[in-house]
Formats: sequence, structure tokens, C-alpha cells
Amino acid sequence: MYDLILKKRNKQKLTKEEIEFVITEYTKGNLPDYQIAAFLMAVYFNGLDEDELLHFTHCMTFSGKVFDLSFIDKPKIDKHSTGGVGDGVSLSLAPIVASCEICVPMISGRALGHTGGTLDKLESIPGFKVNLTEEEFVKQLKKIGVVIASQTEDLVPADKKLYALRDTTATVDSIPLIAASIMSKKLAEGIDGLLLDVKTGNGAFMEKMNDAVKLAKTMVTIAKKFSKKALALITDMNQPLGEYIGNALEIYQAIKILKNEGPKDITELVVYESAKMLQLAGIEKNFNSAKRKVEKQIVSGKALEKFKQLVEAQNGNPKIIDNPKLLPQTKFCEPVLSQQQGYVSFIDTKLVGTACCILGAGRQKIGDKIDHSVGIRIIKKLNDYVEKNEPLCYVYFNEQQKFEQIKSMIINAYKISSKKQVQPKLIYKEIC
Repeated sequence: MYDLILKKRNKQKLTKEEIEFVITEYTKGNLPDYQIAAFLMAVYFNGLDEDELLHFTHCMTFSGKVFDLSFIDKPKIDKHSTGGVGDGVSLSLAPIVASCEICVPMISGRALGHTGGTLDKLESIPGFKVNLTEEEFVKQLKKIGVVIASQTEDLVPADKKLYALRDTTATVDSIPLIAASIMSKKLAEGIDGLLLDVKTGNGAFMEKMNDAVKLAKTMVTIAKKFSKKALALITDMNQPLGEYIGNALEIYQAIKILKNEGPKDITELVVYESAKMLQLAGIEKNFNSAKRKVEKQIVSGKALEKFKQLVEAQNGNPKIIDNPKLLPQTKFCEPVLSQQQGYVSFIDTKLVGTACCILGAGRQKIGDKIDHSVGIRIIKKLNDYVEKNEPLCYVYFNEQQKFEQIKSMIINAYKISSKKQVQPKLIYKEIC
């Protein structure tokens, strides 16, 4: 292992066998964390070339069980987002796409830092179970065509170990390591195709457009080398997506989207991405006809019915659909008022996400407990006009002290000016 660390440190290319040794022996527990930490840092600074990255991803993918879904005779398409603030797209997208006779096997993650996690949002539904065995995962897919669950114990165990180490050694934001981590989990699901939503902007992990494009291209390249269809969208995270940030609040918003009552921006993105998944699956050749089909599934109530099936299949209470008060509720809800009048010219989205995290909606570190009820409802978004003492947002909270702590953060996150700015696009570009 010493020789391999030295080789990578000196910018030399690793062979397939050398990479396999690192991944296999670390997964088995035969290599110490301190050597792998040094190896990750060498990769962080020197990167991986295309061959190394493909070998690395392959070894990660096959470090555990790989699902075989070939017996399901529907196209198997998944979607992954690099995460942001208010990004609850998957919650409504998965049932919409599944209602179009596409199989959606979705392995999702948890909140960390300023970004939310799909699993935590789903766990705000009373009784909802995200930890499924492989048998339960496959059985549910066969029955209703959609599942959203956590990584099973034996699915890509190398990634679990490496991610925990990356999190403590400041090597999380390495493009090859991010790409290998995401793609190994997706390839192990047994999918035919993948839609990637790579966020960019001040609330995204990839703040700079160039980094977002580089990550998107890297993941699409990996998918193609593994004979999977893939499309990446570069989308905006310069303001929170939708109206609600928080776990139960985003479930409530997802239900509104499925009832055709959702906020404009997130609904537009959900419909767009769902239509792209129909195209990836080969269900529709033309984007406009795919979009019409998606809109029809929402208006007819078929997408909402699929969401109900998903909730019931994973032991959740489907009554939340008609009675959102069955979702966790906070003791208090207070507005944060604007200190001046004018147009919203900038929102520090990461700061808003961090404020939500402090309330208890997210995690500072992996073991932190989540309060599913708390969150923020965004009232004013970019280029909206606001009067002095008019609400910028409403904060749902249980502890007064935490509300006082984040109030100034939210005020500081908003910049108000006398003129409107150029409105950012929702979707910047597609990479295929």
C-alpha cells in the first residue's frame, strides 16, 4: 500500500490490479484508515485519468451485491441529484415516472451539511420504512414499479467505508471521487438508464458552472462505458427550489405538486426531468409528447395514486395525502421581516440551508438527530418586490432560541436592491 500511495502522490498511473487491491483490501478491513486517507488525499490533488476512474468505479460497484433486475420487463430508469436547498424533486418525480410504466429503483441518501436528504424527508411520513432488504426492494419494484430506499448493507460496501473517511479527511469535493461514489451505487441498482441533475450556484456543492459541467461529463462518460443510457442536466441553485425547505414540509409540497397545485419553479423542473426520463426509457421519442404524458399523469391523479402505493408499500400512513396535519407539526411559526424595500437581488442559498439545519432539519455531522417538523417557507424569491416589514419567509420551529439564532442569518442571506436583476435560468444545459 505504501508503494501505491507513493505512486499516486508522484502522479503516476495506477493499474487495474493496483486499484482493485486498494478497494478490495480496504473493504475487507485489511488496510488501515490512515493509509487510505493518504491515498484519497493523493487522488484529491492528482485526480484519476479515465482508465483509472473506470477501474475505480468498477471495483466499487462490485465490492458487494449487484442487483439483477433483468426479470422485470420494463425499462429501469433512475434519477440522481447532487443536492441543494429545497430540492425535493425525487419525491414527486419517482411516482410520476413509475405511473408511466417505467421501473424506478431509487437508492437515496440523507441530509448532510446545508443540503436535504430524500430519506429523511420520507421518514417524516409516520411509519415510512426506508431500510429495505434486497428481497423487499426487488419485490416492491416488481409489484408497483417504484421504490425509494437506503443503500442495503451489501450494496457497494466500499463506498460506505470510503465516504465516511472522505467526510473526515476533507476529500469529499473531489470530482473523480464524487463521480465514482454516485455512479457505483447507481450501477449496482441494475438500471438501464440514469438522469443526473447537477446543481450549480451558491447553494450547490458545485458552485462554479465549470465544476458542475466537469462532474456531469465525468458521470455521463462512466455511464456510457458501462453501457447505460445517461443524460445530465445542469440546473440552478442560486435560490431555494420551490417554496418549502424541511422534511415534512417538502413532503407536503410534493403532494401539492402531484395534485397540480405546486409552486411554479419546482413543478416545472419535476415535469421537465420526468419527461426526460420517459425519453431515456424509450417510452416517448419526442420531448413535447413526453411532457404532455407527464402532465396528463398529474392531472388525471394517476401519479398521486402511485405515490399512495409507494407510501403504503413502505409502511407509511397514506392518510397524509388528504390530511397533511398527520405529518409532524411544529409548536411555532413566525415570519422573518424585510428590513428594507426593493427587489430581491441575491439570496445566499447555502446560508438559508444552514439556518434550516440549525433549526434541526439537517445534520452538521452524520450521527445528528433530525427534527422532521421544522423548516422554512420561502415567500420572496429572486426579483420579487418586497416592502419594508413584509415577510421574506416563515419559519416553522420548536425552540425559540434556535429561531432567534437563525433570524439574523436569514435577513443577511437576502440582498435587496432598487432594480431587478437578470433572472437565472432554471435549467442551464444538457450533457449527453
